[in-house]
Amino acid sequence: MNSIKNTARIAGFLLLLIAVLAPFSILYLPSTLIVPGDAATTANNILASDGLFRLGIVVDSVVVLLEIVLIGILYVLLRPVNRTLALVAAFARLAMTVVMAVNVFNSLGVLLLLSGAGYLTVFEPDQLDALVLLFLNLHESGVYIWQVFLGLHLIVLGYLVFKSGYFPRILGILLMVACLGYLMDSFGILFPSSEAISIVSSVLLVATVIGEVSFTFWLLIKGVNVEQWERRARESA
Repeated sequence: MNSIKNTARIAGFLLLLIAVLAPFSILYLPSTLIVPGDAATTANNILASDGLFRLGIVVDSVVVLLEIVLIGILYVLLRPVNRTLALVAAFARLAMTVVMAVNVFNSLGVLLLLSGAGYLTVFEPDQLDALVLLFLNLHESGVYIWQVFLGLHLIVLGYLVFKSGYFPRILGILLMVACLGYLMDSFGILFPSSEAISIVSSVLLVATVIGEVSFTFWLLIKGVNVEQWERRARESA
Protein backbone atom coordinates (compact mmCIF):
# COMPACT_ATOMS: atom_id res chain seq x y z
CA MET A 1 0.00 0.00 0.00
CA ASN A 2 2.85 2.36 0.80
CA SER A 3 4.50 1.52 -2.52
CA ILE A 4 1.97 3.28 -4.76
CA LYS A 5 1.78 6.24 -2.38
CA ASN A 6 5.55 6.58 -2.56
CA THR A 7 5.37 6.26 -6.34
CA ALA A 8 2.92 9.18 -6.42
CA ARG A 9 5.21 11.25 -4.22
CA ILE A 10 8.15 10.54 -6.51
CA ALA A 11 6.04 11.79 -9.42
CA GLY A 12 5.27 14.94 -7.44
CA PHE A 13 8.94 15.45 -6.65
CA LEU A 14 9.91 15.04 -10.32
CA LEU A 15 7.21 17.49 -11.43
CA LEU A 16 8.44 20.00 -8.87
CA LEU A 17 12.06 19.55 -9.93
CA ILE A 18 11.14 20.04 -13.59
CA ALA A 19 9.10 23.13 -12.70
CA VAL A 20 12.12 24.60 -10.92
CA LEU A 21 14.69 23.75 -13.60
CA ALA A 22 12.83 24.31 -16.88
CA PRO A 23 12.22 28.08 -16.53
CA PHE A 24 15.99 28.63 -16.37
CA SER A 25 16.46 28.00 -20.09
CA ILE A 26 12.93 28.87 -21.20
CA LEU A 27 12.58 32.22 -19.43
CA TYR A 28 15.73 33.34 -17.62
CA LEU A 29 18.38 32.79 -20.30
CA PRO A 30 16.42 34.43 -23.16
CA SER A 31 15.58 37.46 -21.02
CA THR A 32 19.22 37.76 -19.92
CA LEU A 33 21.13 37.06 -23.13
CA ILE A 34 18.88 37.63 -26.12
CA VAL A 35 18.21 41.11 -27.48
CA PRO A 36 15.36 40.74 -29.99
CA GLY A 37 16.40 41.86 -33.46
CA ASP A 38 19.98 42.64 -32.40
CA ALA A 39 22.11 39.69 -33.51
CA ALA A 40 25.48 41.28 -32.69
CA THR A 41 24.61 42.19 -29.11
CA THR A 42 23.03 38.79 -28.55
CA ALA A 43 26.14 36.98 -29.80
CA ASN A 44 28.38 39.17 -27.62
CA ASN A 45 26.17 38.49 -24.58
CA ILE A 46 26.50 34.74 -25.10
CA LEU A 47 30.27 34.95 -25.55
CA ALA A 48 30.52 36.98 -22.34
CA SER A 49 28.32 34.48 -20.46
CA ASP A 50 29.53 31.27 -22.07
CA GLY A 51 29.32 29.27 -18.83
CA LEU A 52 25.76 30.41 -18.19
CA PHE A 53 24.69 29.42 -21.70
CA ARG A 54 26.32 26.00 -21.35
CA LEU A 55 24.58 25.54 -18.01
CA GLY A 56 21.29 26.08 -19.84
CA ILE A 57 22.13 23.16 -22.15
CA VAL A 58 22.92 20.97 -19.14
CA VAL A 59 19.65 21.95 -17.47
CA ASP A 60 17.68 21.18 -20.65
CA SER A 61 19.34 17.75 -20.85
CA VAL A 62 18.57 16.98 -17.19
CA VAL A 63 14.92 17.96 -17.71
CA VAL A 64 14.69 15.55 -20.66
CA LEU A 65 16.01 12.70 -18.49
CA LEU A 66 13.61 13.55 -15.66
CA GLU A 67 10.70 13.63 -18.11
CA ILE A 68 11.46 10.07 -19.28
CA VAL A 69 11.30 8.78 -15.70
CA LEU A 70 8.15 10.80 -14.99
CA ILE A 71 6.35 9.39 -18.04
CA GLY A 72 6.71 5.83 -16.75
CA ILE A 73 5.60 6.74 -13.23
CA LEU A 74 2.50 8.65 -14.39
CA TYR A 75 1.53 5.69 -16.56
CA VAL A 76 1.73 3.35 -13.57
CA LEU A 77 -0.41 5.71 -11.49
CA LEU A 78 -3.13 6.14 -14.12
CA ARG A 79 -3.36 2.83 -16.00
CA PRO A 80 -6.01 1.44 -13.58
CA VAL A 81 -8.40 4.12 -14.88
CA ASN A 82 -7.98 3.36 -18.57
CA ARG A 83 -4.91 1.68 -20.05
CA THR A 84 -5.47 3.06 -23.53
CA LEU A 85 -5.83 6.67 -22.44
CA ALA A 86 -2.92 6.29 -20.01
CA LEU A 87 -0.82 5.22 -23.00
CA VAL A 88 -2.06 8.21 -25.00
CA ALA A 89 -1.03 10.52 -22.16
CA ALA A 90 2.35 8.80 -21.92
CA PHE A 91 3.06 8.95 -25.67
CA ALA A 92 1.97 12.61 -25.83
CA ARG A 93 4.43 13.50 -23.08
CA LEU A 94 7.08 11.31 -24.73
CA ALA A 95 6.58 13.20 -28.01
CA MET A 96 7.01 16.43 -26.06
CA THR A 97 10.23 15.09 -24.54
CA VAL A 98 11.61 14.09 -27.95
CA VAL A 99 11.00 17.62 -29.27
CA MET A 100 12.70 19.03 -26.16
CA ALA A 101 15.71 16.76 -26.77
CA VAL A 102 15.95 17.74 -30.44
CA ASN A 103 15.64 21.39 -29.42
CA VAL A 104 18.89 21.09 -27.46
CA PHE A 105 20.67 20.83 -30.84
CA ASN A 106 19.67 24.42 -31.58
CA SER A 107 21.56 25.52 -28.48
CA LEU A 108 24.53 23.37 -29.43
CA GLY A 109 24.43 24.97 -32.88
CA VAL A 110 24.87 28.38 -31.23
CA LEU A 111 28.00 27.16 -29.44
CA LEU A 112 29.42 25.79 -32.69
CA LEU A 113 28.80 29.07 -34.51
CA LEU A 114 30.57 31.00 -31.76
CA SER A 115 33.41 28.49 -31.35
CA GLY A 116 35.81 30.36 -33.65
CA ALA A 117 36.52 27.19 -35.64
CA GLY A 118 38.57 27.66 -38.82
CA TYR A 119 35.86 26.40 -41.18
CA LEU A 120 33.59 29.25 -40.02
CA THR A 121 35.86 31.90 -41.56
CA VAL A 122 33.86 31.62 -44.79
CA PHE A 123 31.17 33.60 -42.95
CA GLU A 124 31.43 37.29 -42.20
CA PRO A 125 31.07 38.19 -38.49
CA ASP A 126 27.63 39.73 -39.02
CA GLN A 127 26.53 36.57 -40.87
CA LEU A 128 27.62 34.41 -37.95
CA ASP A 129 25.74 36.66 -35.54
CA ALA A 130 22.62 36.39 -37.72
CA LEU A 131 22.90 32.60 -37.73
CA VAL A 132 23.25 32.60 -33.94
CA LEU A 133 20.03 34.57 -33.61
CA LEU A 134 18.36 32.25 -36.11
CA PHE A 135 19.23 29.19 -34.01
CA LEU A 136 18.00 30.93 -30.87
CA ASN A 137 14.72 31.78 -32.59
CA LEU A 138 14.42 28.15 -33.69
CA HIS A 139 14.92 27.11 -30.07
CA GLU A 140 12.08 29.42 -29.04
CA SER A 141 9.87 27.95 -31.78
CA GLY A 142 10.72 24.48 -30.50
CA VAL A 143 9.26 25.44 -27.14
CA TYR A 144 5.97 26.37 -28.79
CA ILE A 145 5.95 23.03 -30.61
CA TRP A 146 6.49 20.85 -27.54
CA GLN A 147 3.83 22.84 -25.69
CA VAL A 148 1.26 21.46 -28.16
CA PHE A 149 2.13 17.89 -27.13
CA LEU A 150 2.08 18.93 -23.47
CA GLY A 151 -1.39 20.33 -24.01
CA LEU A 152 -2.58 16.98 -25.40
CA HIS A 153 -0.96 15.20 -22.47
CA LEU A 154 -2.65 17.47 -19.92
CA ILE A 155 -6.17 17.13 -21.30
CA VAL A 156 -5.91 13.32 -21.25
CA LEU A 157 -4.18 13.39 -17.86
CA GLY A 158 -6.88 15.69 -16.51
CA TYR A 159 -9.62 13.37 -17.74
CA LEU A 160 -7.95 10.34 -16.15
CA VAL A 161 -7.48 12.18 -12.87
CA PHE A 162 -11.13 13.31 -12.97
CA LYS A 163 -12.37 9.75 -13.54
CA SER A 164 -9.88 8.02 -11.23
CA GLY A 165 -11.66 8.14 -7.90
CA TYR A 166 -8.32 8.28 -6.11
CA PHE A 167 -7.61 11.93 -6.95
CA PRO A 168 -9.95 14.88 -6.26
CA ARG A 169 -12.02 15.67 -9.34
CA ILE A 170 -11.13 19.35 -9.12
CA LEU A 171 -7.51 18.45 -9.94
CA GLY A 172 -8.66 16.86 -13.18
CA ILE A 173 -10.65 19.95 -14.13
CA LEU A 174 -7.68 22.22 -13.39
CA LEU A 175 -5.38 20.07 -15.52
CA MET A 176 -7.78 20.15 -18.46
CA VAL A 177 -7.94 23.95 -18.19
CA ALA A 178 -4.12 23.96 -18.06
CA CYS A 179 -4.16 22.27 -21.46
CA LEU A 180 -5.93 25.31 -22.94
CA GLY A 181 -3.23 27.62 -21.61
CA TYR A 182 -0.43 25.80 -23.43
CA LEU A 183 -2.41 25.42 -26.65
CA MET A 184 -3.43 29.07 -26.72
CA ASP A 185 0.14 30.17 -26.05
CA SER A 186 1.49 27.94 -28.83
CA PHE A 187 -1.06 28.77 -31.50
CA GLY A 188 -1.03 32.44 -30.48
CA ILE A 189 2.31 32.87 -32.30
CA LEU A 190 0.37 32.50 -35.56
CA PHE A 191 -1.45 35.74 -34.70
CA PRO A 192 1.24 37.87 -33.02
CA SER A 193 -0.63 41.14 -33.59
CA SER A 194 -3.86 39.99 -31.91
CA GLU A 195 -4.15 41.72 -28.54
CA ALA A 196 -7.28 39.73 -27.64
CA ILE A 197 -5.51 36.39 -28.12
CA SER A 198 -2.56 37.68 -26.09
CA ILE A 199 -4.83 38.63 -23.16
CA VAL A 200 -6.72 35.33 -23.22
CA SER A 201 -3.45 33.43 -23.46
CA SER A 202 -2.05 35.27 -20.42
CA VAL A 203 -5.16 34.51 -18.35
CA LEU A 204 -5.13 30.86 -19.33
CA LEU A 205 -1.42 30.55 -18.55
CA VAL A 206 -2.16 31.71 -15.00
CA ALA A 207 -4.79 28.96 -14.78
CA THR A 208 -2.20 26.57 -16.21
CA VAL A 209 0.24 27.34 -13.41
CA ILE A 210 -2.51 26.86 -10.80
CA GLY A 211 -3.50 23.49 -12.26
CA GLU A 212 0.01 22.08 -12.54
CA VAL A 213 1.12 23.37 -9.14
CA SER A 214 -2.01 21.98 -7.45
CA PHE A 215 -1.47 18.53 -8.97
CA THR A 216 2.24 18.57 -8.11
CA PHE A 217 1.74 19.40 -4.45
CA TRP A 218 -1.17 16.99 -4.11
CA LEU A 219 1.10 14.19 -5.31
CA LEU A 220 3.88 15.34 -2.97
CA ILE A 221 1.75 15.73 0.14
CA LYS A 222 -1.23 13.39 -0.27
CA GLY A 223 -0.10 10.94 -2.93
CA VAL A 224 -3.12 8.87 -3.89
CA ASN A 225 -6.08 7.28 -2.13
CA VAL A 226 -4.44 3.86 -1.89
CA GLU A 227 -7.62 1.87 -1.30
CA GLN A 228 -9.33 3.40 -4.32
CA TRP A 229 -6.22 2.89 -6.48
CA GLU A 230 -6.01 -0.78 -5.52
CA ARG A 231 -9.74 -1.26 -6.17
CA ARG A 232 -9.40 0.25 -9.65
CA ALA A 233 -6.26 -1.83 -10.27
CA ARG A 234 -8.11 -5.05 -9.38
CA GLU A 235 -11.05 -4.08 -11.63
CA SER A 236 -8.76 -3.39 -14.59
CA ALA A 237 -6.63 -6.52 -14.14
